[in-house]
Amino acid sequence: MSDQPQRLSAGGLPLEPIETASVDELRALQLERLRASLTLAYEKVPHYRAKFKAAGVHPSQLQRLEDLAHFPFTTKSDLRDTYPFGMFAVPRADVVRIHASSGTTGKPTVVGYTQRDIDTWANVVARSIRAAGARRGDMVHVSYGYGLFTGGLGAHYGAERLGLTVVPFGGGQTEKQVQLITDFKPDIIMVTPSYMLAIADEFERQGLDPKACSLRTGIFGAEPWTNELRQSIEQRLSLQAVDIYGLSEVMGPGVANECVETKDGPTIWEDHFYPEVIDPDTGKVLPEGEFGELVFTSLTKEALPIVRYRTRDLTRLLPGTARTMRRMQKITGRSDDMMIIRGVNVFPSQIEELILKQPNLAPHYQCVLTKEGPLDALAVHVEPAAGATAQAGDARALENDIKIYIGVTAKVHLAPEGAIERSMGKAKRVVDKR
Repeated sequence: MSDQPQRLSAGGLPLEPIETASVDELRALQLERLRASLTLAYEKVPHYRAKFKAAGVHPSQLQRLEDLAHFPFTTKSDLRDTYPFGMFAVPRADVVRIHASSGTTGKPTVVGYTQRDIDTWANVVARSIRAAGARRGDMVHVSYGYGLFTGGLGAHYGAERLGLTVVPFGGGQTEKQVQLITDFKPDIIMVTPSYMLAIADEFERQGLDPKACSLRTGIFGAEPWTNELRQSIEQRLSLQAVDIYGLSEVMGPGVANECVETKDGPTIWEDHFYPEVIDPDTGKVLPEGEFGELVFTSLTKEALPIVRYRTRDLTRLLPGTARTMRRMQKITGRSDDMMIIRGVNVFPSQIEELILKQPNLAPHYQCVLTKEGPLDALAVHVEPAAGATAQAGDARALENDIKIYIGVTAKVHLAPEGAIERSMGKAKRVVDKR
């Protein structure tokens, strides 16, 4: 890295030199690491070797970063077809940790980590927490689930690596979550944004003011959430809400994180993860700034190198601001979460944005899809805001907004407060009964 005075994060902690290196230095490092990662995949993973040969490509052909576009994509089906350990590039005995998806739509996707992978993961999560404004001596309350899900342990190891105090609570027991937040007075919480709402509700149920709690920063991820929900959470709890991004196939949480001083989309830690945005229909790589599907290639993973993994998350790449590395626009939808209602593409985040414009409604909601004869029908079940009395007029106003701004007809049902299921992990926003 070039000589430069060491910069500090918003919380006063020193940044790593690569975070502020020149773009040329970063690209040179990426090319070196990308060649090594493709070679590892080709030489050690038979599935990748067969895919590369079928596509007529070899790692030696990567002369520029742009040459990656010639290599084949990886999808969930690749991991499921090689279940459980067929994508590992090291002997199973060298794998010190295994995580897996829930497998609710088929076989779980299994990922493995060497000790070096675990160290890399802890470092990028520590970098993420530092970017969110962590200070020396902070206490971090972790409400992501522990276990095969990567959220809890990823957050835990990152916070410890940064030298912070960790409360490894996990999900659930909302009443006790509030008790320990009140008693222990943590500075930072790491949790899904939908479960943060449930925690705020529980504060109020106990007669406590969420704004008066000790939390200064919320690091929210694992599900799409809108800037409108960010503003709602910040106002309700008087904290800074920042976005953390990750997925188990690429590493886990900590692939990217917003910098608290800008809050303008997660900064991608590009020294470890190379991003592309593609047209989801054609697979063509799109120029920076164009909207499409996010694709990642790992640059430093050992146990499970991943090549051009199609995340299904929809976003655009943007120039760096608080760091040299590029940002991505905040993800508010996934191609596989998209509902098609009578020819119109609808994302749950669009519904959420309109709900948050109605002061008497809370962002606890579900979109229920049914059939009316041969046609699809959309119903939105939503609750009143805490302490508010939602009326039929509020439902009609939301129906009208959905029609005007999204272009579909929806029936809005007002549910009693607390009636919509609270998720301890990722919120289930779409129920398809067709």
